[in-house]
Amino acid sequence: MNTIRNQHIKLTIQLQQIITSDVAHHFCIVPKSVSNETIVFYINESKKNEFESIKREIKFIFNKNIILEPVHTDTINKALSIYYRKQDDKPKVTTYGNDFLEVLILEAKSIQASDIHIEIYEEDVRVRLRIDGQLIEKNHIKKENYLELINQIKIKSNLDITEKRLPQDGRIEYDSFDVRVSILPTHHGEKVVMRILSRDASHLDINQLGLEVDEVELYLDAVKKTNGIILISGPTGSGKTTTLYGTLKFLNDIKRNIVTVEDPIEYTLKGINQVQLKENIGLTFASALRSFLRQDPDIIMLGEIRDGETAQMAIRASLTGHLVLSTIHTNSAIGTISRLIDMGVPSFLIAETINISVAQRLVRTLCENCKNQVVFKSEDLPQSYRAPIEIKKHYLPVGCDQCYHTGYKGRRAIYEILPITKAVSEAIKSNTLESSNFIENKTLSDKAFALLIKGETSLDEIYPMLINT
Repeated sequence: MNTIRNQHIKLTIQLQQIITSDVAHHFCIVPKSVSNETIVFYINESKKNEFESIKREIKFIFNKNIILEPVHTDTINKALSIYYRKQDDKPKVTTYGNDFLEVLILEAKSIQASDIHIEIYEEDVRVRLRIDGQLIEKNHIKKENYLELINQIKIKSNLDITEKRLPQDGRIEYDSFDVRVSILPTHHGEKVVMRILSRDASHLDINQLGLEVDEVELYLDAVKKTNGIILISGPTGSGKTTTLYGTLKFLNDIKRNIVTVEDPIEYTLKGINQVQLKENIGLTFASALRSFLRQDPDIIMLGEIRDGETAQMAIRASLTGHLVLSTIHTNSAIGTISRLIDMGVPSFLIAETINISVAQRLVRTLCENCKNQVVFKSEDLPQSYRAPIEIKKHYLPVGCDQCYHTGYKGRRAIYEILPITKAVSEAIKSNTLESSNFIENKTLSDKAFALLIKGETSLDEIYPMLINT
């Protein structure tokens, strides 16, 4: 029997669901085809001395004729990693018959994917998962199964299955997590994005978010004040909400009245009054904030400052003795100040009310099992970036079965902290605020480059942050 080498195995949903992850890894097999009487499996060539016993065991499971086709170890390991990712000590995926949607959601949750994308094109339908901030193709499904899948999603999230022309938003609730559903009409049909939201924030710890020791001290000094504004900035998916909830958990006690307005509510925390934003009926951040001020709050958390009206209301709330926490979309801690000025907030009010401005990013960390050390070439850096020190070696992502063949495993947060000291306050009022004067050696680019030097991440991962320097 000849061994198949240099082959990339692709599985349909139907084939993938024939066996569980445990069975696939136990026997080192991946299904190739199935008929009424026979199932053909690819199998690791290293198991050739066990073929007959494995065949008997699999035949007992399926009660069908079994054919085994040996493939190279690297080929089978890659297929196992892509289609039957090990769950480690995480909860097992529960299969409910042939309910593909249920299996997909539970598997995505178990491997810590943040989003599920279902996209329809002219010929087929693609399913992708966002893992550690990057989209990874999971599989393809037939177009004839697409409509049934979309209707299942709409029914579970209480959406109108007859509406196909307008975007729709819904929610699917599970015991320990929720799924936020967004449906968007596209050229070939409706695209679905399902975001997995963890309800429980009890595990969040402000000391374990990624802040350095001196940064934790600066941050806590700001949040311990009874009034003022705490602003966290960064792009979508940079961990801003997690930082805010770590802060709320720290502040949450029986003596304080804490209220939040969010879109969506991503975590729940006992002792905090949470409000879901509903703009279609007029419940906006600004209108909710007006109502909050009549609720005798000590601490207010706004999911995001999106416009001048919300910014003005947040300033007003802080001036009347409330601590306000919120996020804002800017590239740096100092950029937050400029953004507020662009929204029409007077500089002197910003200087008097902001306690601290924090910018953050999530950086993918290299897989320790497969990262590869190479000689560093200074010409690979952006032309505008000047490295603080010379670096001779760095690591490249490779990819293995332990990291889903991405070369990365996990992410860590990096922060840029701008406490509003007296000197910073004066600089804001006089419009002379510059990062080189107030965030020396602690910018996001410096933090990112430090991770490169330590071999924790790659140049490709931090390159965008170096360009923005």
